[in-house]
Amino acid sequence: MATPIPIPRQSQDTFDDHAVSSSPPFTRHRVTDYGTSPHQSSPTFNHAAGSTVNVRPKVLKPFATEELRLLLLENISQDAVRAFTDLGFQVDFHKKAFSEAELLDSIGKYHAIGIRSKTKITARVLKAATKLLVIGCFCIGTNQVDLDTAARAGIPVFNSPFSNSRSVAELVIAEVIALSRQLFERAYEMRAGTWNKLSAGCWEIRGKTLGIVGYGHIGSQLSVLAEAFGMRVVYYDVLNLMPLGTATQVQDLETLMSQSDFVTLHVPELPETTEMISTKEIGWMRRGAYLINNARGKVVDIPALIDALESKKIAGAALDVYPTEPGGNGQPFDDQLNPWASRLRALPNVILTPHIGGSTEEAQRMIGFEVSSALARYLSYGATLAAVNFPEVDLRAITAEQDFIRVCYVHQNQPGVLRQLNEILSDHNVEKQYSDSKGDIAYLMADISHVSEADVQDIHDRISRTKANIITRLLT
Repeated sequence: MATPIPIPRQSQDTFDDHAVSSSPPFTRHRVTDYGTSPHQSSPTFNHAAGSTVNVRPKVLKPFATEELRLLLLENISQDAVRAFTDLGFQVDFHKKAFSEAELLDSIGKYHAIGIRSKTKITARVLKAATKLLVIGCFCIGTNQVDLDTAARAGIPVFNSPFSNSRSVAELVIAEVIALSRQLFERAYEMRAGTWNKLSAGCWEIRGKTLGIVGYGHIGSQLSVLAEAFGMRVVYYDVLNLMPLGTATQVQDLETLMSQSDFVTLHVPELPETTEMISTKEIGWMRRGAYLINNARGKVVDIPALIDALESKKIAGAALDVYPTEPGGNGQPFDDQLNPWASRLRALPNVILTPHIGGSTEEAQRMIGFEVSSALARYLSYGATLAAVNFPEVDLRAITAEQDFIRVCYVHQNQPGVLRQLNEILSDHNVEKQYSDSKGDIAYLMADISHVSEADVQDIHDRISRTKANIITRLLT
């Protein structure tokens, strides 16, 4: 296994504008066997008379502590690394993805892990992750994580579904222009020493029709950009969605494919989207049209696309994603990886890029901010808002004047659990409580008062012994 790049813990107790919140400074924080939390940021309360007062945040009072350790893989944004180290977490940073064997060898000592799209968090890895509390996917997709197994283990998974939308939309516009003007063919010829000035088969994009398959955050942003270039926009989505600008929703994929000069795909990887564009669908396209896929590699039947390009049924294509991709930079994209790779690479009218749709400084900074914020909120406060596999629960902040303990209880979703829990908490005052469920998993947060330091271990142990318990944390 590769040696981690050590990230030293920061000595200061505050964090700067790279950190995970724009709130006032946090105290460096540690975790106990039953969890601890840094104090909350200073909330402002409105009084009846209309005046406001700032309430001091609660100061961290850890019990027996263990450093929170995070494993960050795949060259995650340094802004995220700084955010975690400024909070006092111990971070091990690697530029590469880890194999399953490397994860099995190391995951047992970490409380959190951050990955992008190449590292696979399988059921075997999760079984070995005996301390793991949370997973952060610093990307859009989460299909690299066994979400159901993670949920059953009490581990929420967070991602960043929207932070790179603008970057991907701009890449599509660049590809539309490059394809319509044959920019890559002319560039290759010039590098080979050939001057080939021509206009045949080169077009303005003004007045052309862009067909968008999937009108989510990327598709809708792309719609606005395309109209600014004078394009007509049609879109197809399984949901009825309000258009932006003058875009028009069509009722089926065939209508979109047959009307469009450019077809661009923006759908998730699901069983129903696997090879949703194959020989039949390409046959619906206009002769001389273009296909763009910056969504998921398995959405397009690549051999069928190659056949259409070689036969000149369509004029060109742009691909940023592939069914199987290399594990890291510098590794080959060849026939051993995908048996059709050499045929695809030989086509001059195809733009091939190495999954760079979200690879901009702005997108990676926003992804790092969003996911690191979510991980810190869960580790520090128990909040699961925006988790993809988990009940979404949060409570308002605890202040310094409130001598509360926060109970975070992940349990099986079955009858009688709340009665049993509340019996355990009955000797104390329950100040706030919220619970939600998702499938077989339920999550409860409660703030309790009138708890002595000697009571904390007893409360933790009694809740942990309940039959439905998955993970119990007490934050103070």
